[in-house]
Amino acid sequence: MKESVSFKNYLELHFIVFLWGFTAILGKLISVPAVELVFVRTLLAASALALIIYFRKISFNVGRKAFIRMLGVGFIISAHWILFFASARVSSVAICLAGMSTISLWTAILEPIFTQKKIQAHEIFMALLIILGLYLIFRFEFDHVLGIVMAVVSALLSAVFSILNVRLVKTYRPAIISCYEMVGACLATALFFPVYARWFTDTGTINLALTWLDVLWLLILAIVCTVYPFTASVRLMKKISAFTVNLSINLEPVYGILFAYFIFKDSEKMSGGFYLGAVIILFSVFSHSLIERYLNRRYKLKAAPATPDTQPGTLVP
Repeated sequence: MKESVSFKNYLELHFIVFLWGFTAILGKLISVPAVELVFVRTLLAASALALIIYFRKISFNVGRKAFIRMLGVGFIISAHWILFFASARVSSVAICLAGMSTISLWTAILEPIFTQKKIQAHEIFMALLIILGLYLIFRFEFDHVLGIVMAVVSALLSAVFSILNVRLVKTYRPAIISCYEMVGACLATALFFPVYARWFTDTGTINLALTWLDVLWLLILAIVCTVYPFTASVRLMKKISAFTVNLSINLEPVYGILFAYFIFKDSEKMSGGFYLGAVIILFSVFSHSLIERYLNRRYKLKAAPATPDTQPGTLVP
């Protein structure tokens, strides 16, 4: 049973979504390259989560098999974040967040593969709408093709680790899962360093020369935009329905694109075709959430037995 919810709870939820939308902006403000940025972010986040777990006296023991699985998911997260921040660097925050909006498309495609869920007709329709939106963005923002591709692949990886986490969260504490996944992401990034330095840098070296401003942005990114939103969103789920939380998260690219425009101004200006494509993608994401809500309500209505207090046609709360 959900606890009572207040306006303050909703305000905090939207603040969390804003913080997530702000990550791409921070990624563009930090001077070190995307790979080094992900390494430092995951190192700081893993350390902070480990301290939280320690002071809360939660056991770190999950078993070897689960530990390896969590580290593996962390490897996927590492690739996701590297592509995410690289997309914002080579194109723009708006392009990056528009590409990330395709997570719903990838989830609709991949979830039936990983689980027993059947393919839904409305999800196929929404996927086609997202493809149309991407087509418009590609057509009118051809100069940003690399950034769009990076963001779309990043969204694909995000969908993969989100689906994998559904199974883990049923058995293990979210803080433990997140901590070990941050460790895995940090380890994966470190293992990638030799290949990255040799083939993807001009100097053949790793650039960890952080300015004091970089340190400030990285602390905000790791603590304020990673550790805090995670723990707070889990706490709010006890009061606010999952539907409301997911619907609010769909506002992340909207917040990000708007604030990026005000912060970076001319560098974030896009063509009319981009905004049309982005609106189509966001419309499909919001519509998908509303349709899912409607179908779930219908399913509960059909599943509910007819009683004197609950006659057919009466919605069960």
